[in-house]
Amino acid sequence: MAAATSGPKELPRRRSASQICPPPRRPRTLAEVQPGSENERLGVARDSMVQNPLIAKAELGKPRRSCYTLPGYDFAYGLYLHGADGGVPEAIGHWHSMKPRPPSPREMPRNYIAMNREALKAGYVTAHEYNLYRQLKDIRCNEDNDSRFKRAPPKVPPDMTYGILARPSTPFFDLLQHRYKEVWMEQQRAVAMAKQVEKKKLQKKKVYETRTTLLRKQQPPVKLDSLWHMPHFQKVGPHLSTFPDRDAHKKAFSVYHSEIPVRCGPLAQGIYTAA
Repeated sequence: MAAATSGPKELPRRRSASQICPPPRRPRTLAEVQPGSENERLGVARDSMVQNPLIAKAELGKPRRSCYTLPGYDFAYGLYLHGADGGVPEAIGHWHSMKPRPPSPREMPRNYIAMNREALKAGYVTAHEYNLYRQLKDIRCNEDNDSRFKRAPPKVPPDMTYGILARPSTPFFDLLQHRYKEVWMEQQRAVAMAKQVEKKKLQKKKVYETRTTLLRKQQPPVKLDSLWHMPHFQKVGPHLSTFPDRDAHKKAFSVYHSEIPVRCGPLAQGIYTAA
């Protein structure tokens, strides 16, 4: 039995970066628009019609194109550095060390206190003379005066902490046990109980007045205004009397006059009032 011949196995072909991440599709042009498609335009057609994202419609079964004009394939995004530093081989093969630079002489500020003191000793007192003296003798501050914090640093308490204080930890057990809800409920119950006690106290102190209590009080005298009558009818007596006798008439009117202060209405025939 002949052995099966097996040739060299082919390695799987690796895909390139352009195949994995293809470049974005270019904006659509009027030449690519086919008749009967979604982006077909009738009449005067311009390229901006198919490149406007608000007007352009997506193609069926195809990814949506970008409506912005992009540079060519040879365009490099980012910052391009023009330099002859040798690149990676130069960085690996040589150790580039930075040379220390000498400190630049710093110009110290002018010492106005010393200049004013020396000008006063010389006998100059006016502002013009002071300016002339400063131009003639320019006195600068010493480095020791500028480094006073180095010689004597400020005294800070030993337990002082720099920066912002840390936020207190969250009470997770109180949150899980609904402790805040229970505390709020207890507070509401206490408030409701206090309102009920206050209401009971007010009810005990409050006295409701009835008709009897109002009539027992001393009422201010009410001035009765007589109705106006025509002169030739003043001596004419009533032709109709609904009372059985004269005594019932007097009794009814006496009760009516006694209840005038506690009744409503212009004729004092309404409901009772506490006023």
